[in-house]
Amino acid sequence: MRAPSGYLLAARYRLMEPVGRGGMGTVWRAHDELLDRDVAVKEVRLPAVLDEELRAELCARTEREGRATAMVAHPSVITVFDVVTEDDRPWIVMELLRAKSLEQLIQEDGPLEPRRAAEIGRQILGALRAVHAKGILHRDVKPSNVLVTEDRAVLTDFGLAALEGDVSITQAGIVLGSAGYIAPERVLGAKASPAGDLWSLGATLYTAVEGRGLHGRRTAAAALAALTTGEPIPMPKAGPLAPVLDALLRIDPATRLDSVRASLMLARVAAGGSAEEPLPRRPSRPGSVMTQPPFTRRPAHRGLHRADAPAPTLNVPSPRQERKPGEGVHRKRGEARPAPSAYARLKATVIKLCLPRRFWPRELRKRG
Repeated sequence: MRAPSGYLLAARYRLMEPVGRGGMGTVWRAHDELLDRDVAVKEVRLPAVLDEELRAELCARTEREGRATAMVAHPSVITVFDVVTEDDRPWIVMELLRAKSLEQLIQEDGPLEPRRAAEIGRQILGALRAVHAKGILHRDVKPSNVLVTEDRAVLTDFGLAALEGDVSITQAGIVLGSAGYIAPERVLGAKASPAGDLWSLGATLYTAVEGRGLHGRRTAAAALAALTTGEPIPMPKAGPLAPVLDALLRIDPATRLDSVRASLMLARVAAGGSAEEPLPRRPSRPGSVMTQPPFTRRPAHRGLHRADAPAPTLNVPSPRQERKPGEGVHRKRGEARPAPSAYARLKATVIKLCLPRRFWPRELRKRG
């Protein structure tokens, strides 16, 4: 049963009017009478087929997921203010955004330009990476769960979506997600993973740039059947975004594009370049250019700045012409030193192994 307008939740949040509805609940515009601000309140409605034990378990897990999402500080993650349990069901209090969903934008304005779609995808991917780092999986990334403002894209609808991996929920017949946006491995019964969220992001961006759902199938099974045929996915409007979509929408999660590489490729397309090309350099301000010298032991320019100047004349006394017998003999070059005999080498080895260096003969200390 849906709460009526004007309902006071937790003696604090006054429900004003519904701003969105879904299969699992209604989102209300509400007023926080304690802090005197407008908020969004999600009224979660659980299926009536659930018994009391499973209902209590789902409510408890929803509260935990809501609190975990509140710990994620990211501009593209919806901010959760509070989680309230009332009327034997959870209510999630969030920030109220003056925005339209990506689904509404597509319906009103048609397909998005690849560069704008890439920027939205880059921000949503940042949100997914932030929640994945907290051990949370969204499991329901789709255009209706992406809110877009003038300069911000926000991923919404956390909490219940993270319950998809529970065995008891599957037995109860609850399927969270929308046809065409559920990863193929989830349709086949595999456990949800971050790679599944990335596939859903790819399907969402495909809808944004092409203006229609992936393969136009109405059910997840039909979409999976179309994907497994091996035929290439048509992308006539994707332009530079096509390589990113193709890598995100791969059937095998092991070969799917990872989040780090996807973030880089989306940033390149959003900056006006190609997904496989380096990012264009931003023009630097005057006086802010810093150069780094090459890492060499001796600078390449050392000594070259004096090449044109005449060498100075130094008064160096000439060496003596006469030398004492034996003087400088050890510095003569060109004379080959006789090779030591086998006995001499054996003797030197024994001395080095048995005596400290200070007791070695002078000849061995010189040769090391």
